[in-house]
Amino acid sequence: MIRFQHKPGLIVYVTCGDPDLATTEQIVLAAIDAGADVIELGVPFSDPVADGPVIQRASERALKNRTSLSQVLELAEKIRKARPNAGLIIFSYWNPVLRFGLERFCDAGYKAGIDGALITDLSVEESEEYVRAMRARDLSTIFLAAPTSTDERLQAIAQTSTGFVYAVSRTGITGAQKQISDDARKLVDHIRKYTALPIAVGFGISTAEQFSSVGAFADAAVIGSAIVQIVEQNGPQSPVKVAEFIGGLRAEAGKSWASAHR
Repeated sequence: MIRFQHKPGLIVYVTCGDPDLATTEQIVLAAIDAGADVIELGVPFSDPVADGPVIQRASERALKNRTSLSQVLELAEKIRKARPNAGLIIFSYWNPVLRFGLERFCDAGYKAGIDGALITDLSVEESEEYVRAMRARDLSTIFLAAPTSTDERLQAIAQTSTGFVYAVSRTGITGAQKQISDDARKLVDHIRKYTALPIAVGFGISTAEQFSSVGAFADAAVIGSAIVQIVEQNGPQSPVKVAEFIGGLRAEAGKSWASAHR
C-alpha cells in the first residue's frame, strides 16, 4: 500500500542504470532516508516521448549500460528488503512491459515487492487487460491526468487509479519550469470531485519553493528532472547530493508549514 508519511508527500523519480545500477540503488536509499515517501523506478526506453532532454539523456546512458526491465525489478526487490516501508513504483513506457510479458511483469512485480506501476503512454481507455492483471496481484495502477482532460476522462482516470492519481501540472514534456501554473491547482480541485485518493502533482517541479507551493493544494509532489540532473552532474557522488537536495526541500516545506500555522 502506498502511504505518504510526510506533508506534503514527496515522490522521487530516478532513471535506473544512470550512471549504473549500483549507484541507482544508493541514490534511492539516500532519497528514502532523506525524506522521499515514494520512489518511481524509471525503466529506460529508447523513445521516451513524454520526457524532456534531461531524462532522455539519462535513458540513453542507462541503455548504453544495457539496463533492462528485468534488472529494474531485481533492483526493486533489493530496495524493498532494505527499506520495507518505502513506496516503490515502476515507471515505464508500455513497450518494455509488452516485450517482457504482461502476466510475467505483474508476477515479477509482486515478487519484488513493488506497490504498483505507472505506464506513462498507456491510456486509461486501453488499460482493461493491464488493470485486470495488476488487480489480480494487488498492485496499484496509477494514471496521468492532464489539464486538458475532459470531465468524463478525469472520472475514468480517478476510478481506474489506485494508490494515487498523478496530476500533470502542464501540457508538454517533463522538465523544470520557472513557476507552477494555476492550471495545476484547478486540475487537483477538479480531480477531487471524483476520488478520495491522494493526488500528486508532477512535471516541472524543481525547487523547494515550488515543492512547498504544490503542498498547499496537493497531497504530494513528484520531482524527476531535477533529481536526474543532479545525477548527470555528480555521477558517483549523486547519493550524497540527492540527499542534500531532498533535505533542502523538506526544510523549506517545514518553514512554510510553520509560517502558515502561526
